[in-house]
Amino acid sequence: MKKILSIFILVILIFLVSCDRNSFEKITASEAKAMRDNDSSVVFVDVREQYEYDTEHIQAAILLPLDTIEDNAETILSDKDATYIIYCRSGNRSNQATIELVELGYTNIYDMGGIIYWNYETVT
Repeated sequence: MKKILSIFILVILIFLVSCDRNSFEKITASEAKAMRDNDSSVVFVDVREQYEYDTEHIQAAILLPLDTIEDNAETILSDKDATYIIYCRSGNRSNQATIELVELGYTNIYDMGGIIYWNYETVT
């Protein structure tokens, strides 16, 4: 009986460890562009500061600075099941933002990294 109980506890622990709440997919700029080209409902989210966004951003991207996500994400990104592609300048803030968004319950989050890898048209 102890052996069965031990195996049961081990299976439960393995299951709990394998369920990563902070899961999201990292994608390249070309993969992000292809996603948007194939599905116009895909939303780019720029997590840089306003002045960076004003200098250059991906067309139709929504600005949601990293330090405002906790307070503003649910207002600005109201559909938690929509597909969001997150980017910043080089990839650090986008990684942090994707983790925060997943923790807030967003289900289709992709981390594109930085706009420096975006070799396509931008708004300046």
